[in-house]
Amino acid sequence: MKDIKDYSLLAHNTFGIDVRCRRFLEYATIEEAQQVAQALRESGEPYIIIGSGSNLLLTKDYEGTVVHSAIKGISFDGRRMLCGSGEVWDDVVVRSLEHGLYGLENLSIIPGDVGASAVQNIGAYGLEAQVFIRRVYTVEIATGKMPVFSWEDCRYGYRDSRFKHEWKNRYLITAVEYELTEMFFPRLGYGNVSAELERKGISNPTAWQVRDAIVELRNAKLPDPKVLGNAGSFFMNPVVPRSKYEALAADYPQMPHYYIDEDHEKIPAGWLIEQCGWKGRSVGRAGVHGKQALVLVNRGGATGDEIVALCRQIQQDVMQKFGIEIHPEVNIV
Repeated sequence: MKDIKDYSLLAHNTFGIDVRCRRFLEYATIEEAQQVAQALRESGEPYIIIGSGSNLLLTKDYEGTVVHSAIKGISFDGRRMLCGSGEVWDDVVVRSLEHGLYGLENLSIIPGDVGASAVQNIGAYGLEAQVFIRRVYTVEIATGKMPVFSWEDCRYGYRDSRFKHEWKNRYLITAVEYELTEMFFPRLGYGNVSAELERKGISNPTAWQVRDAIVELRNAKLPDPKVLGNAGSFFMNPVVPRSKYEALAADYPQMPHYYIDEDHEKIPAGWLIEQCGWKGRSVGRAGVHGKQALVLVNRGGATGDEIVALCRQIQQDVMQKFGIEIHPEVNIV
């Protein structure tokens, strides 16, 4: 178990914000997770639990304890795959395909760790992690017990789960079990995946070809955080009542949208932001990516507060122009 005082979090957030925490605890086994839980109980200090920091915006030094999982390991039992919470998410996608199990290919190269998939319900190109999650293994911080939660227990929603609300900071996730399929069924109805495959002359793609297309699409529009600090998509795509969508569509017939149900449509936040003139703009050292307006970036040396200020300006402009409230997907601490 790592237990480090006055620890830099620069390597633990993809925005590249150089802040520190009073104490850093990292567990690499279930037993160490129980030790961490005991240490948190005994200290009484505030704490936060983080993954790889790919969905995190730090605004200042944290006067408490930061907890991180380093539990590794991937095992298979038929169609089920059990992954340590510290495994890199995209490594899991690759391992599943190598093992002849399918479903995760649409979620390729989403940054982050396995634990975050269960907390955040990560998603892309028409799929969410909740479709595949069957069990989440944890250590309860208050007791050191090891409850196992089912998919139903977690109450997943769009980029949401109980781990973000009433269960926040109550459990250390140690592993997540996914159930995949042995038959490949391509899901190509979202985004530009079909167009990318057609461009390549592929009409009957394999799972690896779908993954390759998605990797190319994401790399083309999302900056490498090692070069330009960012946390990927900063805002969630708003889901609006059908009446609101129809009113906007009358004024903006070219507006992209995605059917949710009879009463709701999803509108891409990136499109809304771009229509407000923010794509490629900067305010000081914080800016909006020139290829994808959904991505806020650290141009170099930006503070978390500067990025938050930019976020608020964008939210205000989208509300003023479209009457739609957009919310950060990124966790702001």
